[in-house]
This record gives sequence, structure tokens and C-alpha cells, in this order.
Amino acid sequence: MSLAIFDLDNTLIADDSDYLWGQFLVDQGIVDKAYYEAANLKFYKQYKEGNLDINEFLSFSLKPLADHKLSDLHLWREQFITDIITPILLHPAQELINKHRAKGDTLLVITATNRFVTAPIVQLYGIENLIASTPELINDQYTGNVDGIPCFQGGKVKLLEEWLKASTETMQDSYFYSDSHNDLPLLKLVDHPVAVDPDEKLTAFATENNWPIISLRQESCPTEHFHK
Repeated sequence: MSLAIFDLDNTLIADDSDYLWGQFLVDQGIVDKAYYEAANLKFYKQYKEGNLDINEFLSFSLKPLADHKLSDLHLWREQFITDIITPILLHPAQELINKHRAKGDTLLVITATNRFVTAPIVQLYGIENLIASTPELINDQYTGNVDGIPCFQGGKVKLLEEWLKASTETMQDSYFYSDSHNDLPLLKLVDHPVAVDPDEKLTAFATENNWPIISLRQESCPTEHFHK
């Protein structure tokens, strides 16, 4: 049995849930359209380029959580999951998850996108374990701050190490599936790094290091990288 770790955005789903949540808030008139749309796009470009200031981004992205009641946020999130996320779930991703589950592997999603947005998405795939940037919640009200360290780049490694200490899991024979060069710190640590529909920088690195490159946006999921 192994630990099978998955990135979420543009790996298990066919877009970026963080960016889409921001656009959803714009479309619903919950945030100022001109300001929020421009800032959301700016941060998304920085993420893809690899120069995102994660603390600056989280201050921006968590503010709407702090500005509204938890009950309203939950209603909006339910609509977001139904209208925006469900159509971009990937059947081959579910097949891959099911293959690992059938082997008895422990399934874990690790994502920079905050837990409020990602927890219900991960549940749709039947995965119980999630490591994500966690919004601070005090007396049923989000504060706009992060609880702990951001789950991004090297922060993913630190949070995974904390999670491992609290569990019975190890990194022996571990897998990590990701699309992004931002995940190289963790990809380099696992025994089986797999690039999934990778960005240009990750494609180059994976090719140079003979890592498997697969797509989960096709009708069937490649399985040749599985060890029998």
C-alpha cells in the first residue's frame, strides 16, 4: 500500500477552482467586478509564471469569506459546486483515483486553494484526506487570515510532513500527480512523480528527468506507470 497524493486544480479538475470561485463571486455581484476581476486575473498569471506572492494572494482571496455570513457563503458555495465545478470533473481522474483505492492506497489531495472552496470538491471524488490553505474561522466567522502556513510550493512539503507525523503513513512508494511547476518541491520528494497535463515548465522538467507524463482529459486513463 502506498500514499497517492493528488494536486487538485488543472489536475483532477479541468480548470482552477480558486480562479473560478473568484469569477463566480464577480458574476453573482458579490464583489466589485472591475477590481476583483482584474486582481483575480493578475494573481492567476503570477501563479502560472511561478512568481505568486501567496500571502498577498490569500489576503485578497479570503477577504470575501470575512465580509459575509457563513450561512450565505455556504449557499453560494453549493451553487458554485453545482453550476461551475460539477461540469469540469474528469472521469479519467475518477478512474485513476479508483485504481489507487483498489490497490489499498491512501488517497490525499494537497492544494494551494483554500479549504472552504476545495473540501466539497475533494468529497465528490470520494477522497477523505485533504491538505489545503486553511482560512481562520473564529466564532463561525472567517477572519480573512490564514490558519497556519499557506499550502503552496515548499509549504506543501511542510504541511505534508506535519500530516505524516500525525498519521501512520510514510513516503515509501509514494505517488504525486500534478500539472504545475509550482509543485516541483513535492514532486521531487515522492518515489513516483507524475506530470498530469503539465504546464510548459513542468513538461520540460519531467521530460528531462524521465517522469511519466499523462493526461486526464482523455477518454481513458493511462496506467502504464502503475507498478504491479
